Amino acid sequence: MTEKDQEDLKIMEYIIVQAGGKGTRLQYLTRNRPKALVPVDNLPMLYHLFRKYPDKRFIIIADYRKEVLRRYLSAFPEVKYIVVDAEGTGTCGGVRQATELIPRGQPFLLIWSDLILPEGFLLPESCEGAEEVQKDYIGISETFPCRWSYEDGIFKEEHSLRHGVAGFFLFTEKEKLKNVPECGELVRWMQKEQMRFQEWSLAGTKEFGRLEDYEAQEQMCCRPFNRITVDGEVLTKEPVDAQGRMLAKREYAWYERVAGSRLKALPVIYGKDPLRMEYIRGKNIYEYDLSREEKKEILKKLVTALQELHQLQHVSADSFSMKEAYFYKTMDRLSRIEDLVPFGRDRKIVVNGKPCRNIYYHKRELEKRLDRLSCEDFCLLHGDCTFSNLMLREDKSPVFIDPRGYFGYTDLYGDVRYDWAKLYYSIVGNYDQFNRKNFRFMAGDSPEEGVTLRIASNGWEDMEAYFFELTGADRQEIRLLHAVIWLSLTTYAWQDYDSVCGAFYNGLYYLEDVW
Repeated sequence: MTEKDQEDLKIMEYIIVQAGGKGTRLQYLTRNRPKALVPVDNLPMLYHLFRKYPDKRFIIIADYRKEVLRRYLSAFPEVKYIVVDAEGTGTCGGVRQATELIPRGQPFLLIWSDLILPEGFLLPESCEGAEEVQKDYIGISETFPCRWSYEDGIFKEEHSLRHGVAGFFLFTEKEKLKNVPECGELVRWMQKEQMRFQEWSLAGTKEFGRLEDYEAQEQMCCRPFNRITVDGEVLTKEPVDAQGRMLAKREYAWYERVAGSRLKALPVIYGKDPLRMEYIRGKNIYEYDLSREEKKEILKKLVTALQELHQLQHVSADSFSMKEAYFYKTMDRLSRIEDLVPFGRDRKIVVNGKPCRNIYYHKRELEKRLDRLSCEDFCLLHGDCTFSNLMLREDKSPVFIDPRGYFGYTDLYGDVRYDWAKLYYSIVGNYDQFNRKNFRFMAGDSPEEGVTLRIASNGWEDMEAYFFELTGADRQEIRLLHAVIWLSLTTYAWQDYDSVCGAFYNGLYYLEDVW
């Protein structure tokens, strides 16, 4: 943080976020959550503000799905915040209540939750210096159309791109809003009051108030840990955070261990820091449109390659790693969302028409089932062999990418069933489509009505019997671990509320068949 940023904290410490409204223009995206929790670039819109101003105090105006917002913020807190339940409607709703929480004479920012400020965005200099804020500012879009315009001190109800009122206001003190009504359109009230502002450019800011704007962005997967660049035949992976750096270290250690083996399903590795590897000219398995015979041939090659990997080296099994990987990790993640998911306190929940036992009431039974999975030896694992981490070269030969590199507390080695369950996760569970947000989740009004979850298909469900024939794996064991993997995905995919819920209910759905 720069010295200016530190000084800024002394001057402008409060941010009011208008997160009310139903977000009807976002259609299915706001069926279960407020628009402030809709993910953009794999992060809830509200959390973009949190990451940009981590030391501010946030006052969040809630209305539609306000309890979902409260539970989500409680489960995944990042900043100091207070949630205000809007007593009125429209963009005026809750504003007066929010300002009551700001000390007299303190400047503050009022911003709409669906604005994503660009990287490098700066507040006016008067907010970043050591002197008191002297002016009120209004954010002008310049790069996206708005229904209201502001130019030369005058509000007009007309669409404007270059002078659009974008939902960004910086006030010197709360007295400026003392007469704001409980209901209505805030900008219209400002026009009536003849309020005057200094204009401030929001160039580069994005607004996601409409479904078409949202769907125009490239959809990211659950957790992007790396920044990927390609230069000719070389792909470079650069970690973007601490977890990415840890995973990169484990990934390279895995490639080092298998180097020199006769495995053909490996990319060429050119360097370590950052990881530089062969750029595979092909696609992920789920991206191909294949005939049944082509799928059988590819699955046979894939299973053979994994079996060759598993046979490279064995070590003694570690019961503590088994317990951690299958039970402790899963229950630790589930403990964070018990109050977040709909019907999390009910004993039975209907999922896609099937009554399912709630795992929170059956933890001990699950623990006993997992304890029966005996294992004498750990083998060298891939650890995350979903279709998303398996490429096909142009000749349709498989290539392992993104190895996980650990199992429980053990590096590199683990229970062979974990690899088979992860592969089953793609063949039957369609994880890769879920990961790409190609699913629809909707919660009903009661546990009896339950939830509906529809995941797009990878198109490989017809390979289930052949998968078991090739691997020789125990069907019930793999299906049990498959359900556990879905349950464990919940908080791993925390950035998307619908993904958290979808993973939880899919886990219950598959677990019900193997109790």
